[in-house]
Amino acid sequence: MPLTVTSRRRLRAATAQPRRGEKHRGRTVALASVGMIAALYPLLRRPILTWGATSQEATSRLPGDELLEDADGVSTRAITINAPAASVWAWLAQMGPSPRGGAYTYDWMENLLGLDMHSAESVLPEYQHPDVGDTIGLGSNRMRLERVEPEHVLAWRSEDGNWIWTFVLEEHDGTTRLISRNRFRLPTLAARLGWLPMEPGSLLMERKMLHGIKRRAERLASATPDGSSRDTASVPTRSR
Repeated sequence: MPLTVTSRRRLRAATAQPRRGEKHRGRTVALASVGMIAALYPLLRRPILTWGATSQEATSRLPGDELLEDADGVSTRAITINAPAASVWAWLAQMGPSPRGGAYTYDWMENLLGLDMHSAESVLPEYQHPDVGDTIGLGSNRMRLERVEPEHVLAWRSEDGNWIWTFVLEEHDGTTRLISRNRFRLPTLAARLGWLPMEPGSLLMERKMLHGIKRRAERLASATPDGSSRDTASVPTRSR
């Protein structure tokens, strides 16, 4: 029996209702998920910002903090390396974009941002003597060395003064504690809001970096019993 115009309209309305209901439920689930993440993030934030660090390391004042007092954002991450400080310092000293030693993290991610990072697998002798005033480029940021204490402290400051990145080495009985601290000034509301989603991403990259330095330093220490940066057995190569 042919459907009347009214019947066809009722049929379309009846079949459309579940679709509208499904869309509504989808929005509800999405909003609930966002709300749950927002509620949990304050609990997750501290582990994200202090991965690997002890409570004392995370809360104590470290060398380099004086370069940016009253920071709006701070992260302190750390790792224990089974090697003397000299073996760790060798990799920190040469960090930076090509032709320097890279950042020992995910090169492909760094290079999507145009940073020209290629993580070296060997010590580069020409970059083993960093000095205050040395600069490197990190995309739109230009970083200047502000504090250098060989085998102990290396602190970089961004050109605009809003970012301090400090590495601190503490050696105990042949092992070294490597602490990486970032301090940020966030002068605008947009900068403060933009910082939050960056925090998990910074953990992803920095965790990889710390493990990358650990692997290289422990290998170097095993090749040079005195823990120095002599790496004469290998030819400088770069991972892509």
